[in-house]
Amino acid sequence: MSENIYVGVDLGGTTIKVGICNADGNLLHTYEGPTGTADGVDAVIDNIEKYVRQIVEDSPYTWDQLAGVGAGLAGFTNIREGIIILAPNIGFKDVPIRSILEGRLNKPVKIDNDANVAALGEAWSGAGRGVENCVCYTLGTGVGGGIIINGKIYQGFGGLAGELGHISVVPDLEAIQCGCGNMGCLETVSSATGIIRMANDAVARGDRTSLSQVEKIAAKEVFDAAKAGDEVAIRIVNRAAFYLGKSLAAVSAVLNPEVFIIGGGVSKAGDILFEEVRRVFAKLAPAPLQTGVTIIPAQLGNDAGIVGAAGLLLRS
Repeated sequence: MSENIYVGVDLGGTTIKVGICNADGNLLHTYEGPTGTADGVDAVIDNIEKYVRQIVEDSPYTWDQLAGVGAGLAGFTNIREGIIILAPNIGFKDVPIRSILEGRLNKPVKIDNDANVAALGEAWSGAGRGVENCVCYTLGTGVGGGIIINGKIYQGFGGLAGELGHISVVPDLEAIQCGCGNMGCLETVSSATGIIRMANDAVARGDRTSLSQVEKIAAKEVFDAAKAGDEVAIRIVNRAAFYLGKSLAAVSAVLNPEVFIIGGGVSKAGDILFEEVRRVFAKLAPAPLQTGVTIIPAQLGNDAGIVGAAGLLLRS
């Protein structure tokens, strides 16, 4: 074998996932091990190095074929300088991770935040394969996002482009404060956290809903209740979908992407979410900005971060 390979690292608070991709974005091998945050920053870096070396050693490929390593993580990063400014889930603060790993591995290293690398993964070899311009939303505890222009991550002036969850979409009279400090952010209504909050509020008001029988409401219970015809749950789902569709219409006016890719746990709700999002987008986006545009679910699931991190070597 003479082809180059690219290793992606998904650096989480509990586990470090690594994977080998080829130049086409195909995920060839994966490996996972504990992060080791309790043992401190040095131990986490030791583990990253160990797992990268381990996956290559266990594969049919050689170290010489490794073209570089990319890493994605949740936290504030100085992407251009390769510094993790603050990542509370792994205990990193002002860590020059790129230079450290390049020194240890003697290979090029690139870093980015988890939402950007997940977006790149989907664009490179997932739902957006073959598409040069797309926008990816990740609907989970919060709402993350990534923008891909001409096949590469668009990072913006300060590396903060793609904070889609903090688009202000909810009118003032209905808005609540977001964790970012602002009012009416998309994240307050279209994330799992937002959906759960709306459900708990409905139960607390005494609304007639099957959700009042659920001891601890999760987003999945809300979607299941909506699918079963619960009117309160349907109202909550439609509200989350409305503001998501509204944000897509706003983004389309700025970026005109070919594809919107929706991933994360909330996206697993399926048609009950996607059909309403598409309806709202069709209503609010000017007709020329809808032409040829699709809104589709992500494909790579938990592997998006690994694939996208590997793709940083080719697509950033």
